[in-house]
Amino acid sequence: MNTTIRAEAHDQGQDFWNVHATIVTREAAGGLLHGFAALHSGSFAQMVGLLARMPEADRADLVIERSGDRNYGPEEALELYGREDYPL
Repeated sequence: MNTTIRAEAHDQGQDFWNVHATIVTREAAGGLLHGFAALHSGSFAQMVGLLARMPEADRADLVIERSGDRNYGPEEALELYGREDYPL
């Protein structure tokens, strides 16, 4: 939330990780009924952590759909999981 009461800056880093996200199969990603195909749902940070901790064979066909953004594949999830600003 951007406030001007105390001239506080908008914290984009926190928002990046707190946006709602779901884990779906690549096949279901972006489809008309993809909301019903969600295997897991939560904050983007939670979904990155969950996908990153899965065995490689289990995560190979999955993507993270970040609300209002785009899809992130397993390779990107692993990179994000290793970032210094990853919150969990």
